Amino acid sequence: MACVDRAPGGRSAVARRVLGTSRQKVMVNGLFTQTNYQGLKKMLDATVLRHEAIASNMANLETPNYKRIDVESNFGEELSRAVAARDAREIARLQPRIVMDKNAVSPNRDGNTVQLEKELVAMQQNTLNHTMQTQFLSSSLMKLRSAIQGRNA
Repeated sequence: MACVDRAPGGRSAVARRVLGTSRQKVMVNGLFTQTNYQGLKKMLDATVLRHEAIASNMANLETPNYKRIDVESNFGEELSRAVAARDAREIARLQPRIVMDKNAVSPNRDGNTVQLEKELVAMQQNTLNHTMQTQFLSSSLMKLRSAIQGRNA
């Protein structure tokens, strides 16, 4: 059996390097509680919810009296204000919600307010937004990983 170098506190040298100190843990945890990171996570949540709403709209394209739904239109504006103000409580409080689109008009006599072309465009825009946000988050995490490993980004 190999002899393991243990320091006061009972951790081996390898365990100390892998687990780090409690101060390092607090610093890393602090990165994930920053307002920009939390705001980006909320926007990703909103794009996922919007995708679900668009899919529901498309599935109900021919349902009489179906009313188009979407993520609350002012969610992005409220989130942007909270992130700009660095208000972590407000960011945590904000949740994207699905609401009936009151601006949608019924082009048909059946009362359905869904228009396929508009839903396809909305889905494409939402997909691009989600992809951009995911790439930004991934890039930020890769830079953090490189910094931790001591490599150039």
